[in-house]
Amino acid sequence: MSRTAAVDSNESRPGPVNRTWAILLISIAGLYLELLLIRWIGTEVRIFAYLQNTILIVCFLGLGIGCFTCRQRIVMRRSLLALLCLTAALSVPLMHEHLGKISLLLSGLGDFVIWEEALDAGLWTGLGRMALGLASAFLLLVVVWEIFVPIGRVLGRLMDDHPRTVWAYSVNVIGSLIGVWLFVALSALSLSPFVWMAFAAAMLLAFVGRGRERWFNLACLAGILGATWFADQRPELMELSWSPYQKLALYENTDPAQQWKGRYVIDVNNTGYQGMVDLSAAGVAANPHITPEMAAVSQYDIPLLMKPQPKNVLIVGAGSGNDVAGALRGGAEHVTAVEIDPVIIDMGRRHHPERPYDSQRVTVVIDDARSFFATTQEKFDLIIFGLLDSHTMTSMTNARLDHYVYTQESLARAASLLTDDGVMSLNFLAQRDFIEDRIHRSLTEVFGQAPLAFCHETDATGWGGVMFFAGNQNAIERALADNPHLAAAIAKWQQERPVAATGTTKVATDDWPYLYLKRPHVPSMYYLMAVLMACLLVYARQRCGGRDWFGKWHASQWHFFFLGAAFLLLEVQNISKASVVLGNTWTVNAVIISGILAMVLLANLIAARVRRIPTALTTVGLIGVCVALYFIDLSTFGFLPYAVKAPLVGALTTLPMLFSGLLFIDSFAKCPDKGQALGANLIGALVGGVLQAATFVIGVKALLLIVAGLYVAALATRPRPAYARDTQRAGAHDAPVDAAAGLFAWLRQRAPSQ
Repeated sequence: MSRTAAVDSNESRPGPVNRTWAILLISIAGLYLELLLIRWIGTEVRIFAYLQNTILIVCFLGLGIGCFTCRQRIVMRRSLLALLCLTAALSVPLMHEHLGKISLLLSGLGDFVIWEEALDAGLWTGLGRMALGLASAFLLLVVVWEIFVPIGRVLGRLMDDHPRTVWAYSVNVIGSLIGVWLFVALSALSLSPFVWMAFAAAMLLAFVGRGRERWFNLACLAGILGATWFADQRPELMELSWSPYQKLALYENTDPAQQWKGRYVIDVNNTGYQGMVDLSAAGVAANPHITPEMAAVSQYDIPLLMKPQPKNVLIVGAGSGNDVAGALRGGAEHVTAVEIDPVIIDMGRRHHPERPYDSQRVTVVIDDARSFFATTQEKFDLIIFGLLDSHTMTSMTNARLDHYVYTQESLARAASLLTDDGVMSLNFLAQRDFIEDRIHRSLTEVFGQAPLAFCHETDATGWGGVMFFAGNQNAIERALADNPHLAAAIAKWQQERPVAATGTTKVATDDWPYLYLKRPHVPSMYYLMAVLMACLLVYARQRCGGRDWFGKWHASQWHFFFLGAAFLLLEVQNISKASVVLGNTWTVNAVIISGILAMVLLANLIAARVRRIPTALTTVGLIGVCVALYFIDLSTFGFLPYAVKAPLVGALTTLPMLFSGLLFIDSFAKCPDKGQALGANLIGALVGGVLQAATFVIGVKALLLIVAGLYVAALATRPRPAYARDTQRAGAHDAPVDAAAGLFAWLRQRAPSQ
């Protein structure tokens, strides 16, 4: 497509002849493919696991500009060729290896912990690696954008030409809901990218076109499936599984130099995560790398030495079973093992040498630790935090999977579950001193006294990490007095490697849950991603002839700019707040996105039924709900059954979308220049995505005040009545304008237009 591509309003579009069915199918395919790429790219290129909102914005931008230029020629082969290139890069070993290095190339920024060891290099070498990493990341973003532009044009053409606007828009929202839950279902079944892409190809098959174009596009779809097939071909592995959260690779460790990893090792998202260690009497006797003295004070046995013979033990982050095996060896009468990932539990059940999950004394709970804390009514003699450090983010936000487990509120709730004589054990592989200090200070403030802390060395009994013990201080001191060997080992570790405990690091809270951030500030990586977004916007402008996106803006354009920025910020804030009460499970994103789409559908229904909605009502409802949500503590609903609190939280957090939807429909109908309004809205969406980083400084809750401020700005720049009179004087254009409103209402949810 040339820079000045001509408008081709008479060109036939690809897809089913029936417009309604075509809208439904392309809507399902668009949102489904978006979620697929957010997850897959974030898995294989870890930097985008921590910056997943970047992929989300790029998908929105591609779809939005596709709708904006829907009268330009629709060339589906561009979308399929880009998708073929991306799937090949993510699947074929040599290309996949290069993509994986992007995170390593960008690891030189020390203020952003991304589970990569920074490469030692001089200034110029470091800058060169950084430039190469940024260039590779930008190329990846361009490919993602290219995938979605033709899809957006198909949908835009369909919506613009449909004679029944409200019905077409309703079908679009229903299709988006189906797309969300289709991908959720495939993820819940732990199916692989090959299956994901097979469903996407089946939906895109209807839009391959006719004639020679059709055969070329069919060849592209075949190539996409062929390339994706390589993603599962790892013959050196025992198993390769895609859980609802992450990519898990299981292999047997036969390297004599790495016996500390355990007999079986699980890699998560291409990085070592946990090993299965056999510390049974027979296993220790058969392993020359483990002495009885080492085994006696392994990191998995120490918690039971601090609290001997406990009746009721809770383990969160139970993983493949090392902590559970240690509890059973220590004589625990009953163990509740909580693990968020069912596939890791299954691997441990089948492969852990000690078979801890086969014991009748063990109850397995598949849940997020924070969610379990909120709902359980039991008391425990010993609570063990396993190695919960996460390599995974929740999509659309900058919160990692483990962030809300280590907040002060979470630790306080866990402490309330201890018996009077109970002890809490927390183990963490801290990559930075400030992380050790943050956890130490949090435990000190929760329990009113400093925890016992030491760094367990890495050896053949485990991967090591900093261990904290808090709770009943008398019980801890009594355990050390009764076990001189343990007391001596701890004293040795404390002397060899003291734990950083200055008490100066800001504690993590539900409002500021950033465990891996030293202080409230925006990491350098986010500034670099903002630059890449600006470059992508310039690229998009050149590719699609969007010269009118920039220049002197009037109030109407600023109105849609503020609506776009507010929408994305509100969506991010919703997911973050919901994670506190529902846990960081895979269902949270689905609940919130479904709630947003449901509110959009309801707003559309109201607008179709009610001839004129008072502006004052929309204004008061929008700003009032945003301010009210600022003061509502959603964690108070944590005790409710999941089936009750999930729809309740989903409805509360997405309620502003109802009023913003009504505002958008009314404003857009009064705006005569739809193209400039959309261009401003898309730029606002990009700015909103960048503004999400403000939570690193001001916290999650205050984001609602920024959202309210953006909506106030949108109201202040609302199109004047003159726009409506101009539209009415157009006469013959009334119907097309109303049809276009359906198209751009779609952008309210997809390229966030609210």
